Amino acid sequence: MEFESIPGVGAKTASALAEVEDAERALREGDVARLASAPGISQGRAARIARGVIRHEHGDSSRLLRTDRAREIHGELLTLLQERAVTSYGKRRLETFYPSGTPSRIEEVQAFSRGAAEREPDPDVREALSGVAPLSASREVRVRDRCLVTSDAETLAEAREAMPELAVEVCEDARGLAELARGYSTVIALDEAFTGVEIEGDVQVRPDALTKPAETVPERTLSFFAANRESIRAAIVVHRVADMDSPCDLDSLDDALSRLGPDGEVHDDAELDRLSRAVSDLDASVHTAESVANDSLRTAIEERDVTIEGTDLLSLAERGAGIDSLLSRELADEYDAAVEAAREHLTDALALDSGESEIARNGFPEEPTFPVEHDENVVSRLREELVATKERRAVRGKRELAAELAEFREPTEALVRAALDLDVELAIARFSRDFGCTMPAFAEGNEAGIEIEGGRSPLLSEPFDEIEPVDYSVAGVTLLSGVNSGGKTSTLDLVCAVVILAQMGLPVPADHVRLRRFSEVHYHAKTQGTLDAGAFEGTVREFADLASGGEGRLVLVDELESITEPGASAKIIAGILEALTETDTTAVFVSHLAREIRAAADCELRVDGIEAVGLEDGELVVNRSPVRNHLARSTPELIVEKLAGEEGAAIYDRLLEKFES
Repeated sequence: MEFESIPGVGAKTASALAEVEDAERALREGDVARLASAPGISQGRAARIARGVIRHEHGDSSRLLRTDRAREIHGELLTLLQERAVTSYGKRRLETFYPSGTPSRIEEVQAFSRGAAEREPDPDVREALSGVAPLSASREVRVRDRCLVTSDAETLAEAREAMPELAVEVCEDARGLAELARGYSTVIALDEAFTGVEIEGDVQVRPDALTKPAETVPERTLSFFAANRESIRAAIVVHRVADMDSPCDLDSLDDALSRLGPDGEVHDDAELDRLSRAVSDLDASVHTAESVANDSLRTAIEERDVTIEGTDLLSLAERGAGIDSLLSRELADEYDAAVEAAREHLTDALALDSGESEIARNGFPEEPTFPVEHDENVVSRLREELVATKERRAVRGKRELAAELAEFREPTEALVRAALDLDVELAIARFSRDFGCTMPAFAEGNEAGIEIEGGRSPLLSEPFDEIEPVDYSVAGVTLLSGVNSGGKTSTLDLVCAVVILAQMGLPVPADHVRLRRFSEVHYHAKTQGTLDAGAFEGTVREFADLASGGEGRLVLVDELESITEPGASAKIIAGILEALTETDTTAVFVSHLAREIRAAADCELRVDGIEAVGLEDGELVVNRSPVRNHLARSTPELIVEKLAGEEGAAIYDRLLEKFES
């Protein structure tokens, strides 16, 4: 994939994406989290790039949302969806769902949404999802106890690129190999020419080492799984609780992960633990063993009466002998017992095996001496033996576990991705249930308009189950009249929300919806106050452009009359509506001047009304569903009608006649 062919991706961004592991796959799958790992790319930018890829694949050049209010409603709907996701990945992935005018994109998301709507948002699954995160790249690892060796310049460059975790040394002969073996625990020769060379130490001739990273540098595999262990194990729980099909044996993967520590070390290896403790405790145990010997010998000396004849004493003095000779002569058995106790203590304390014990025994001298002291050279040799054995054991354990985990690398990616995608599905499922949604049906061809049955806007602040359902259908150009606070604006919001969700490919908050596929959505919110001359001119120009062409538009306008004086507003709106009737446009204009606009228009305009059926305790009782071809009565008219009925004064009847004229 040519990164710069993606809409909105230039050379700099393409260069950053090239640093992402498996970037093409991340782009194809809309993996926002992985794209955001590229240097200088935020999560918001990553979502825009992912949307660009989707547009590119579908040949989608549509730009549905053409006004601030339309974009605000899209943002509010997206927030409602994201609030129902658990993972940060899910929230970002939902940003790749955008309102489109392209059938293939809408149908693609609809297929996903239908499957998602069938999911049951189990609280236990959601809890398990809270621990799942996108897999991160392996942490940088530097292995200092191992090196690669070659005499070939080309192999040298290849090795350094393939395995940056290891030192790569140049070596020409056996002598150089021997020197390296003294500095590294393991030397891996890449040249077949070294086959048969006998060198002291762990020297391996493996020409295929670069092709087997899990064996040569198991730390790489272990580092990846250690860095992602908690997320993988959480994904395992998700699959178990949600009873999802798994790409691998979950028990085997979980068992392998249980033997891996957060630092990439192998756990649950009793022999490695023994060797590690022995290395760690060696010095302290040696000193304790000395104390055991000296305490035993001191007690023996204190409890023993030693008699030396004068001639023996003179002989010892003439030879310059001291306490050691005396011990050898008089306390040989006691000394042997004390040293044996020291040896047994050291062997038991460090849990040494037979070979290690043999070295340890030589750490205390056979010749009597007091105080008893260990032979540091022997202890150093024991330490070297323990460390070498420990390192060999550790590397062997790492290789075995890395080889086991390497088989799970691709299945693990699928496992975690499936869990994260489940979070996206469950967010859609929860949104659908919370707002009583259904999948909309799109009309074929150029059938105009939108039909909503039982629609309830998710954007209203009151509890959703207390919102009165609305039925409304519109085709062509319509004026919507009604009382203040009767629900005209919320009806526009509902229509806009339904269209946006439908063209995102998502379920919509209604019992039934049928609509055309709109090319643009223009929603002009209510203007606050009369506009000055310049702003008024700009608004008129905007509507003139809107009425001058374009097929399949949806135009929603809330009380445009507020831009200037009522008399002039009615004439301007009438002219705009006349022009819109001559285009392939679906439009709803909310206005308190419906009567005046209809009178000023040179064509028949449909007027719908949100009717107030009366007043109760000073509050309007309203039928929220607009009545087709009905000019709704205003709030003042209802109040005058109430006063006429209660008080019967002639003035009220006269006022009512004015409303009816």
